[in-house]
Amino acid sequence: MPNISVSEEFRAICPTFKGAAIIASVSNSPTSKALWQEITDECCQLKSAYTTDSIKERSGIAATRAAYRKAGKDPSRYRPACEQLARRALQGEDLYSIDTIVDIGNLVSLSTGYATAMLDLEKIEGEEIILRLGKSDDIYEGIGRGRLNIESLPVYCDSATGIATPTSDSVKTKISSETQRLLMLINAYDGDSENLHFSINKAIALLKQYANAQNVEQFIYE
Repeated sequence: MPNISVSEEFRAICPTFKGAAIIASVSNSPTSKALWQEITDECCQLKSAYTTDSIKERSGIAATRAAYRKAGKDPSRYRPACEQLARRALQGEDLYSIDTIVDIGNLVSLSTGYATAMLDLEKIEGEEIILRLGKSDDIYEGIGRGRLNIESLPVYCDSATGIATPTSDSVKTKISSETQRLLMLINAYDGDSENLHFSINKAIALLKQYANAQNVEQFIYE
């Protein structure tokens, strides 16, 4: 299990932050009808509670946007993935089905308002991961985003490079059909312990039900 730490520069812009890591052996597959129905149902619940304007005020999303602004990053230009996903659902646009593991991460995000990262653990270099702010010379290729300017953006880094931001996970640690070891990160920028524990429990239950998760480990870092 990698050790995850939070840099002082990141703590300065978001002192309320709490994160959760889940590690598990998994079996990936195309998304089942049952899992997609859960996502569809969650989108319906979201529409009953929020609009495209009010979703920015959801606690986890609002706190993530506030941290971006404090770090000097425009949260509308570099919109957090949890907000991007929710807005798409609220606009009535079809969500993209990727695969079981990625879609589980999206379902947890829709349910909680937290940005999640679904990473192939075996593609991570070294035993240490740090959450810090991006630097001007950081090179980062986001999934579906191409080369992303992550200067001042919160970013998880392994011993070599960035592996995840709230805006986009990295191509480097992208989940594939061959992924067997998962590292899932849940980002509670608002520090809501109750919602974070709900997120952990929901994620583990979904991973066990749909991805045959075994040898599950979890921990919280802040």
